[in-house]
Amino acid sequence: MIDYTFSYNDLEYFLLIFVRMASFTVTAPFFSMTNVPRRAKAGIAFFISVLVYSTLSPHEAIEYSSIISFAIIVLKEAISGILIGFGANICLSITSLAGKIADMEMGLSMVQMFDPMTRDQTGFMGSIYQYGVILILLVTNMHHYILRAFIETYTLIPIGQVKFNSEIVIDSVTKFLVDYVSIGFRFCLPVVAAIMLLNALLGVLAKTSPQMNMFAVGIQLKIFVGFAVIIFTIGLLPSVSEFLYREMDAMMQMVIKSMI
Repeated sequence: MIDYTFSYNDLEYFLLIFVRMASFTVTAPFFSMTNVPRRAKAGIAFFISVLVYSTLSPHEAIEYSSIISFAIIVLKEAISGILIGFGANICLSITSLAGKIADMEMGLSMVQMFDPMTRDQTGFMGSIYQYGVILILLVTNMHHYILRAFIETYTLIPIGQVKFNSEIVIDSVTKFLVDYVSIGFRFCLPVVAAIMLLNALLGVLAKTSPQMNMFAVGIQLKIFVGFAVIIFTIGLLPSVSEFLYREMDAMMQMVIKSMI
């Protein structure tokens, strides 16, 4: 016989699960896209919270002495969900860095486009890299993996027992900033290498043929060579994206360890 009893303590326990899940969907990759309806985000967070609530047992009573202490517990759960989602989502900003470097090399740094996902101005190459990575994320079901990894946090970090270790957070951010530049440069390395060779060739031509206007010729050549390299090396995007996903997984693990 199914037990339908639902006490006040169970309601508090479920609401804390829902707060952490809702905070995660606000900042997590794919789930936090602005073109996803807010009702869809709230529905996903609610139904996943119901599933998580049914799997977690027993439901321990949340101990607090006043409304302020309970508000602090709710705030901790919200911050934990935001940090875990932000730790994964910030790795996608590497594509913007790679796009800016490629745009500067190709002479497209002044071209700005409106990104409907972030509702912000972004470069041309940054949009190509970002949409390519997100498409691979959806095709390979990496968004399912990110969601499963977050659901495991309810076991690693029990409800109402969130702790913040500032030293681990600082070390995680420092390590990420080091990898941020190296991974971004790997994304646009073929374009940068090709443009550097083209600049060397244009320098030689400028010495041998001073009457030729290399500035006017170089702009068209850089754009042509840049797009040609992108077309020929587009097959390398999945391998580079896999490296980015590994970095995303490591970042989420470091953020989770800082709250255990």
